[in-house]
Amino acid sequence: MTVTLADIQAAAARIHGHAVETPLIESPALNDRLGRRVLIKPETLQRVGAFKFRGAYNRLAQLDAAQRKAGVVAFSSGNHAQGVALAARLLGVPALIVMPADAPSVKVEATRGYGAEVRLYDRLTEDRVAIAAEIATQRGALVVPAFDDLDIIAGQGTIGLELVNQAKALGVGFDVVVSPVGGGGLMAGVSTAVKALSPSTALVGVEPKGFDDTLRSLQAGARQTLRPTTRSLCDALESPAPGELTFPILQQNVADIAVVSDAEVAAAMRYAFSSLKLVVEPGGAVGLAALLSGKIKAWGDGITGLVLSGGNVDPALFADILADG
Repeated sequence: MTVTLADIQAAAARIHGHAVETPLIESPALNDRLGRRVLIKPETLQRVGAFKFRGAYNRLAQLDAAQRKAGVVAFSSGNHAQGVALAARLLGVPALIVMPADAPSVKVEATRGYGAEVRLYDRLTEDRVAIAAEIATQRGALVVPAFDDLDIIAGQGTIGLELVNQAKALGVGFDVVVSPVGGGGLMAGVSTAVKALSPSTALVGVEPKGFDDTLRSLQAGARQTLRPTTRSLCDALESPAPGELTFPILQQNVADIAVVSDAEVAAAMRYAFSSLKLVVEPGGAVGLAALLSGKIKAWGDGITGLVLSGGNVDPALFADILADG
């Protein structure tokens, strides 16, 4: 069970006209600082402010009439929640989202704003998977995973498809593509598309310190589950283990994993705001953090694709991060 380029191309056709084809943008200042050319894919400009809408819409668009009537259930700290909520609204599907009570308020309110019902839970004492499964059973609804689903992976892979095609239109190819890694759905999809269209391109994932489960899993040759005792600034990347479906894809496609600290992420968010004029959430900024901190080695002549995966940061947190600079 895996995802192919054909699956991603089908997803691209399915989401066309609903998802935003985000542009490739370039900053001479960033290029000068890094000594390499960087083409940025700002999924901060995507509907719901993050890449998650792509996979959610691709999954929900394939529901049959009975499934659409019964509705869907998802669990998420924020961006998948919003993606499912908006996709459900556009497709006329009832949606309930299980969210941690300490999720950024901007994400909780946005999810409700898209018309979804929200069930809050305590991430330290309750099991979101069990809660979602119980609700789905009661309602006859479908659980929509955040990353470990072939249609979700294919939807996220449309970013990779766009990256390569947009670069080709500029007359260039990528030596390396850098992307955040949480549960692996984004990188699994992006890497599948990129490797199919540009086999020589290296794929490098980035994880937050303390939540480097993908790095440890790749080093061990098998999925490893972490049990962190602390939190990360990157709430969207706090998956304890790569997915059963995503991990084999990452094993096949990913060349390296970089790990960044909260301080490096905060510095990247400040740089994005001051120099790139972009608001990027912590989890979405890890790739930029890795580049700015010198943790991505040069590949070829260094033409780099950078995925900024989302911009849904709590306003108070963002203000604190900017002030700390």
